[in-house]
Amino acid sequence: MDATDRELIALLQEDATSAYAALGKAVGLSAGAAHERVRKLRERGVIRRTTVDVDPAALGRGVLAFVMVESSAWMGESAEAFAAIPEIQEAHVIAGTASVLVKVRTATTEQLQDVLRRLYAIEGVSGTQATVSLETFFERPVSPLDTPLGA
Repeated sequence: MDATDRELIALLQEDATSAYAALGKAVGLSAGAAHERVRKLRERGVIRRTTVDVDPAALGRGVLAFVMVESSAWMGESAEAFAAIPEIQEAHVIAGTASVLVKVRTATTEQLQDVLRRLYAIEGVSGTQATVSLETFFERPVSPLDTPLGA
């Protein structure tokens, strides 16, 4: 991946609906060349998907919590069980006193409590520790422009 690919990715992260002509102009390529580069980035899995960034509160998911999931067994094979809980946005196997870290969005704290109950139903889960976020200063994607070339 070269500097042009990284610039294209950064532009698409800002507005994934940008026309290839506009992308090409911004990085000094033709529309066709920009399209071909983006296609190759998709094929290689660099661009995993195109999505829309929506305000969770506008969709009734204003409660954000990060939950540390403790376990009595290795949880690395439990991805499907975590993915089956729709309120979980992210799940990460981690090192430390907990085994998995999940990001949960719900409408109410009562719904968060229900998610915690469902977490306990996953085989091997022995405990949870939830931290509710009061305010999000910012969330940002990984910037391709801050990554060393060749990485």
